[in-house]
Amino acid sequence: MNLEERTLTEKEIGALFSIEENHFNDFKSKDIDPRKLSRTISAFANASGGDIYLGIREENDTKNKYWEGFHTIEDTNSVIQMIADLLIMANDYELVFLQHPKLKTYVLQITVFKTQAIIYCTDKKTPYVRKGAQNLPCNTAEKIRRLELDKGISTFEDEIVAQSDLSDVNNSDIWNVFKENIVPDINIEAWLKKQRLLINGKMTVTGLLLFSDEPQICLPKRSSIKIFRYQTSGIAERDTLVGMPVTIEGCAYHQIYAAVNKTKEIIESIKKFGKSFETIEYPEETLHEIITNAVLHRDYSIATDIQIRIFDNRVEVESPGKLPGYVTVKNILTSQSARNPRLVRLINKFPEAPNKDVGEGLNTAFEAMAKLRLKEPIIIENENSVLVIIKHERLASPEEIVMDFLKENEKITNREGRSITGIKSENNMKRIFWKLRDAGMLKMIGTGSSAAWVKIDKK
Repeated sequence: MNLEERTLTEKEIGALFSIEENHFNDFKSKDIDPRKLSRTISAFANASGGDIYLGIREENDTKNKYWEGFHTIEDTNSVIQMIADLLIMANDYELVFLQHPKLKTYVLQITVFKTQAIIYCTDKKTPYVRKGAQNLPCNTAEKIRRLELDKGISTFEDEIVAQSDLSDVNNSDIWNVFKENIVPDINIEAWLKKQRLLINGKMTVTGLLLFSDEPQICLPKRSSIKIFRYQTSGIAERDTLVGMPVTIEGCAYHQIYAAVNKTKEIIESIKKFGKSFETIEYPEETLHEIITNAVLHRDYSIATDIQIRIFDNRVEVESPGKLPGYVTVKNILTSQSARNPRLVRLINKFPEAPNKDVGEGLNTAFEAMAKLRLKEPIIIENENSVLVIIKHERLASPEEIVMDFLKENEKITNREGRSITGIKSENNMKRIFWKLRDAGMLKMIGTGSSAAWVKIDKK
């Protein structure tokens, strides 16, 4: 493989030393035992990937860093061979030699990418996972099973549900819809057995999710969607929760459409300011694709429901389970790895399949946001879930934010308006005030640097 060399500037070294050890970065002395180094490589490969800087020593107590690089590139040959033995695929890692501008010694930057397979350390027995700045061993059968589920190597969708049988889907409404549109008069038992959805008289998780009208009976706490409305732009708190959470149940197909419709209904009840306060416009394609992804790619082994949280300035969709395979938040728009491939394949056979354009869902969601000039969705991978944040100004318009500010304050300046709305331009902020003035809601007081706006007392 080609080995890249770069000579750093003093400024770049300062920036490098300012990096803290965390979930994505680690510093190692050049004298580290290769077996111990292999644990960090394994941990990054089995988590979200990361960078190891070999040749920079960090003191445990003070966290001070010291450049103690290799004198020659050849001094790293044994390390490079060890990495090649662990990460067999060349595209699983990159190596860059960083040269000090004065000392002329080298630090080896090892960039490890998230892998589809489980990577073991040099003992060939124990895989590690990265949690914060720690490398944690998966040293029990349960931990290795959890890692297999997280990476999508093993899938819970094919698990047999002991409490189920054919009666849970026989003559269900959703089966009849499927049958009429796929193969009329098909024998349900024979077809389910052929598709490996009915095994030894018991339904699998996917079989219930697709063809039971109420899969929640056999799969409680892991097959519903909860929708919350919080009247705030801040964090979710009980005192900002509006009404009771809405629970969406039913088969996966109906659940997706019901959740999208209910979310859209709640969003449209929030008003924005135009000529007056009016219903907002919001890209339904974004909601549909992100909720579809949450239902089809969640980890059904985790006993918790999908949550949709609607705030004044954003919508959050949180799906149980980490990103599967080698998918990361950086490559999610260009990479595909289905955690539940059987569920994805079979739901695509339904009429008006929710995943009609397989593999294009998130791209469609991002494009729909761009058409309305809204910010791209933000995707965050947490320890046991994937969170998608859909930010947009239309749920909480600048005009609404200004009027809410004046409920608690006597006046508002242009600078204060820009601070609370996020508007960068002073002139654009003026236009917001002018719209509210023309609507008979605000008037200006003072001039020049002391100018401010106050509410009009309609009494």
